Amino acid sequence: MMEEQKEVAINRYVDLMRIKAHETGENKELEYQIRIAKVKLTSFGIDYSELEI
Repeated sequence: MMEEQKEVAINRYVDLMRIKAHETGENKELEYQIRIAKVKLTSFGIDYSELEI
């Protein structure tokens, strides 16, 4: 179960980063969701720096 949660968290972060890559303006909600995703990945002990665009 924990591995599935980690995979979901990684996929969510990657999806958010894809959206951010195509975002042309400021999107406060997107930035907030990315911060939340980073906290969740950190809580799982996952280094997300390799996933950043």
